[in-house]
Amino acid sequence: MIKSFRGQLATSGKETIRLSTNTGMIGYKINKLQLMPTNPGTTAYENLLKIFTVPQTSVTGTVDFSDSTLLGVAYIANNGNNTTNDTTIVVFDNIVVNQDIYLTQIDLDGTPTQAANYHLELEQVKLDLSEATVATLKDMRGTE
Repeated sequence: MIKSFRGQLATSGKETIRLSTNTGMIGYKINKLQLMPTNPGTTAYENLLKIFTVPQTSVTGTVDFSDSTLLGVAYIANNGNNTTNDTTIVVFDNIVVNQDIYLTQIDLDGTPTQAANYHLELEQVKLDLSEATVATLKDMRGTE
């Protein structure tokens, strides 16, 4: 089963997607991640959305693939007159989580005001007891 989430995050915004259950026997892995600015083609933007397994104390424009708590990244950019655009989406789709996930979004443009819309699809995966225990411990510790 696929669960879809969508929303809008202001620049320097954070959001929690509630996934945890009482038993932890349901896991999720990212199936799709999409990002779109709120005013495409009208203003310059450079939006960066990141998904983590642990809450973030701050929202930064740094991407570090060695961070074991990072589940996915989406980056879109365009100048105000639509002559340049860039889109990069990286999802670590082999990672299964059974606890909440945390999104951050920042506009890295020189005048950062652009919010961003996101669409996230998570594939539901049934876990046995040992898989659920391992996923829960990884999520709680933020390690692989």
